[in-house]
Amino acid sequence: WTKRRTGEGKRVFLMAPIHHHFEKLGWSEPKIVVRFWILAILMGLLSLLTLKLR
Repeated sequence: WTKRRTGEGKRVFLMAPIHHHFEKLGWSEPKIVVRFWILAILMGLLSLLTLKLR
């Protein structure tokens, strides 16, 4: 994908799985876990809200 856009191949994520990508960026493990929890809660609430709208 990046090769077509920029002309050279570049990784989108530094490492897989995605939590290792954030560790390579310098984030601490507890910060990553809490951010993923927050994201999961927000996505859960969004799904419940869209379910109620139907």
